Amino acid sequence: MNRILIAEDEERIASFVERGLRSNGFITTVVADGETAYQEGVSGGYDLLILDIGLPRVDGFTVLRRLREARVTMPVVILTARDSVRDTVAGLEGGADDYIAKPFAFEELLARVRLRLRGGDGTPDATILRVGELSLDLRTRRALVDGESVELTAREFLLAEVFCRHPDQVLSREQLLSQVWGFDFDPGSNVVDVYIRYLRRKLGADRIQTVRGMGYRLLP
Repeated sequence: MNRILIAEDEERIASFVERGLRSNGFITTVVADGETAYQEGVSGGYDLLILDIGLPRVDGFTVLRRLREARVTMPVVILTARDSVRDTVAGLEGGADDYIAKPFAFEELLARVRLRLRGGDGTPDATILRVGELSLDLRTRRALVDGESVELTAREFLLAEVFCRHPDQVLSREQLLSQVWGFDFDPGSNVVDVYIRYLRRKLGADRIQTVRGMGYRLLP
């Protein structure tokens, strides 16, 4: 089981990321400043670091540089509100393995984490999800229904991926909003219902079941 270090000083975001990773089987530790992130990072007890740039005491770029100077080779995914090309280049050239800007959808972060960990324990992550006659190719972002290709938008694909990772499980609107639309979702929004209708048109009206008062379920 992979251990992930989360270096994030915004408690709401750190909690959001930690809950999502733990629900997907990861062991997590959260730290809120750069100096602690560095000390934990050089301990050798983690398989991946999710690193915010705007950390107190020591910023994320400095943490990353010090870790690489100390020959720490674990993958580092930078998580930051800075999304300019200059910051992206600085992060990657500084030794980061990936870069994701806030606000973000959890499933996107999860996909990047899994990609960087792939093969780390000798077990590659599945790249094709299948539930009955529905299959999603996570590399090409293509969907097949009954052997026929179906065009999905990026958001529709993320929503379908969440369902396929939890087949026959009831998922609440709040869970779907959190995982697909990110930590800044509006719990009063009807966007989930709208996108469920889109998916039903494309994947089949009976494939996604409404569970009254609880949420939605993808039928096997």
